[in-house]
Amino acid sequence: MPHKIEKIAVLFADICGSTALYDNLGDHLARSLIAQCVATMVGEIAPYQGTLIKTLGDEVMCTFPSAEAALQAACAMQRAVENARYEGGHAMHIRVGFNYGEVICEAGDVFGDTVNIAARVAAITRASQIMTTQAVVDALSPDSREKTRKIMRAEFKGKQERLDIFIVIWEMDDMLSTRIGNPSFRKFPDNIDEMSLLYRSQELKVNKERRSVVLGRGDTCDLIVQNGFASRQHIRFELRFGKFVAVDQSTNGTYIRFSDGNVVRLAREEMIMQGSGSISLGQAYSENPSELVEFSVTTSHVKHLLAE
Repeated sequence: MPHKIEKIAVLFADICGSTALYDNLGDHLARSLIAQCVATMVGEIAPYQGTLIKTLGDEVMCTFPSAEAALQAACAMQRAVENARYEGGHAMHIRVGFNYGEVICEAGDVFGDTVNIAARVAAITRASQIMTTQAVVDALSPDSREKTRKIMRAEFKGKQERLDIFIVIWEMDDMLSTRIGNPSFRKFPDNIDEMSLLYRSQELKVNKERRSVVLGRGDTCDLIVQNGFASRQHIRFELRFGKFVAVDQSTNGTYIRFSDGNVVRLAREEMIMQGSGSISLGQAYSENPSELVEFSVTTSHVKHLLAE
């Protein structure tokens, strides 16, 4: 079969929690909601010169001629899905991961390392997030690069080096374009709930009253963790521009296990915290650490806060 090599962006987007939809709503309604959500995603491909490669259940795979076009399409998909009105008033959420590089184009499909990495980036992305790679960021315009933040270094099976992973801040872009004259926009950073940290019988909250806390084994920490693997000032959690950010500053790294079982290791890196789970200071979960800090993030959705 004839094939050609092209340098393009490959994007994967899929619906979060689709299995739970079937369990909670039944096959007919769940299938209807998923079909509507997939159609909403697909509708944002062509306006950005994209090509739909395939849909598989609740997932969409597509390509774009440039990293810039893929980023714009990813943001448009998130906005379209968040703003759509679904049957029964149900909310739908997607996650988007994409990469940029050389691919093998053959028989209407694409193959190669660039595709594999894009799929893996999508797999570690969480609900309502867009994640991408250094290759994409390097190919973006300066304005678009401003919307990205490096949040972790990820190890992917079969890849020797760890890859820098970036999050795309799409919600702020949406608000700035539509709400800039609204005084409630300027209050946004304060319209946040909180992050709760629980260790043994101690509980700390990060919120607008207390925007930063430090965990570690040192006496000056806000939460002192009795753990020999922990650094004196191990990790800081702070409220920054409406997001809860983990900032690892340790020797041994920080292991964060989310409620879905996914584990991320931070080593002198930052990551935006969402959902709930547990945190191990300096000790991998494979070693069965006993000194865990439980965390839970509750944030009001931006659009609800600003709808006045």
